[in-house]
Amino acid sequence: MGQVSRSRRRRYEMATYVILSRFSPEAFAEPKDFIKLADAVSSRIKKDCKGVTWKQSFATLGRFDVVDIVDAGDPKDIERAAMIIRSHGHSITETLVATPWKEFLAAL
Repeated sequence: MGQVSRSRRRRYEMATYVILSRFSPEAFAEPKDFIKLADAVSSRIKKDCKGVTWKQSFATLGRFDVVDIVDAGDPKDIERAAMIIRSHGHSITETLVATPWKEFLAAL
């Protein structure tokens, strides 16, 4: 399969996504090593996923270590970002589409 021309690409509205990440035990040896890992993953995503806009990131306690809130116009960009987090960040991810509450209620 060849690459789809720009005129034939599907156009998407900007959507908000929540990326939940959990580090593997092998991700880093010392907590301070996480800073280098996070910088490397962030740089790779900025380079390879230009359609993704990072809104906020949170460190969390519980089942996931990090919650990222991002916007993207194409789900493929989010898939690529999640794969970078998994492979370069040595993490397990779960990605959710987030609908603003008022929009959700209006659609009912």
